[in-house]
Amino acid sequence: MTPDDGRQGAVDSILPAGVQAPPFTLRSTPDQSFALSDFRGRPVVLAFYPADWSPVCGDQMALYNEMREEFATYGAQLFGISVDGVWCHKAFADARRIQFPLLSDFEPKGEVSRTYGAYDRRGGTSSRALFVIDGNGVVRWSYLSPNELNPGADGIFAALDELISGDNTSRRSDREVPLSTRLPSESSGMGPDSIARARPAGGSDDEASGEASAR
Repeated sequence: MTPDDGRQGAVDSILPAGVQAPPFTLRSTPDQSFALSDFRGRPVVLAFYPADWSPVCGDQMALYNEMREEFATYGAQLFGISVDGVWCHKAFADARRIQFPLLSDFEPKGEVSRTYGAYDRRGGTSSRALFVIDGNGVVRWSYLSPNELNPGADGIFAALDELISGDNTSRRSDREVPLSTRLPSESSGMGPDSIARARPAGGSDDEASGEASAR
């Protein structure tokens, strides 16, 4: 999918369906990080967004937060990603009571956003882009929304429906994810929908501080 005329030259074409999703490891809190490879065998939803405290981003993340149970029925792990730092994410998650991980693509700035074609060079932020990745790490659906519009969740759920109905490798007996499961995090913004697959910061040699790393 290509950007609209008003953003031409500011955002690359985002990754299309059918390509392998670039690996990454990003921090969600000062002492916790997540790697895409940790979630092999289950769907992953990536929601890139411009900034924690902007009105549209706040509404979008709040909407997804309200739909945690629906994401859980697909066994899907949802991540929000922006170039904000981890402390900004923590304050935003606490204020909006966000219960899924917000990942910091802070340093190198926008590195993961760039690999997904979802970096707005003109604004210096992530663009508003959505990706559904299957259990084999392949992008199955992607969408680039104008930054001023909340893309909602209909497209995500349509892609998850198609993925589950057409790909048995993503259909798992443990699709129902208990929402009572909590991440071992000090942040009250991290919680029920997040699966305890978090990696302690510095827990392995291939995880660098706040950086994407090929796994």
